[in-house]
Amino acid sequence: MQDGDVRYVEDAMAPEIEVNVDPALDLVFVRLAGFFGPDDVARFVKVRNEAHCRLRCEPNQHLTLADIRDIKVQAQDIVALFGTVLSNPAHQSRKLAFVTASTLSRSQVRRAAEGRGARFFVDERSARDWLFEH
Repeated sequence: MQDGDVRYVEDAMAPEIEVNVDPALDLVFVRLAGFFGPDDVARFVKVRNEAHCRLRCEPNQHLTLADIRDIKVQAQDIVALFGTVLSNPAHQSRKLAFVTASTLSRSQVRRAAEGRGARFFVDERSARDWLFEH
């Protein structure tokens, strides 16, 4: 690359949604990254609901591991919207673990998950250990 060349990079703020299910473990793994708008939250809900259909356990008996280490600080209306999503009793998990990085995003998700009994971790291994302890 020479001086004056323009380099285009992927938008680091673009929302990323990944939802995987391990039916044998009754586990839903969620990874969210970037900055979300209302349409992105709706897309997450759709993907999450489709993933829940692949579970074999009874409703609300699954475990959820949410990796949000790469999520950006969200606008307050989006935090509130995620709070509504998390409070929907039809899709609540038996245990909910968040893997977080920044203190601010952790405090935002704590607000959104208030009343859910969620736990917060800095690494995935600790979150999994807590989810699967008896």
